[in-house]
This record gives sequence, C-alpha cells and structure tokens, in this order.
Amino acid sequence: MPIYVYRCRVCGEEFERMQSFSDTTVPTCPNGHTDVVRVLKPPAIHFKGSGWYITDSKRGNGTNPASQPTKEKEEKSTTSSTSEEK
Repeated sequence: MPIYVYRCRVCGEEFERMQSFSDTTVPTCPNGHTDVVRVLKPPAIHFKGSGWYITDSKRGNGTNPASQPTKEKEEKSTTSSTSEEK
C-alpha cells in the first residue's frame, strides 16, 4: 500500500497515511480538522549500480568512446590550423 502525504488547510500540519488505491476516504488531521488536501511529492527513487554513465557502457576495451577524438575532428582541427597560418 502506498503512503500518501496530506496537509491540513486549517493548521498547515503535514502528515502521512498508508492507504490502498481503492480507498476513497479522506483522513482527518491529527489535530481533528477534516479540511485536508493530498500533497504531491517526488517519489523516493535511488539508482544503484552501474550503467548510468557513458563510461559504463558494455564495451570490452574500458575506454570512454566520447573522449576519443574521431577522424573528422582531427581533420577539422588540421584544416583550421593550416588556414589560420596563411
């Protein structure tokens, strides 16, 4: 069952309630007020393990393909440096 966060509109207190998806009842504030709204919070997600970076690709050579110069980059740098010398 998910845990929902509610905020009381009268006193401003935030509280949590565990409710099933099919439960439509609105809980009451711990101070006894019935005017509450559900607060949307970002989910608590923790990414663990590898595979989240470009360097964690499944290639066997263990190098970062983004940091290696390509042939096109080398040709452009050579062409631009020769045109600047003229």
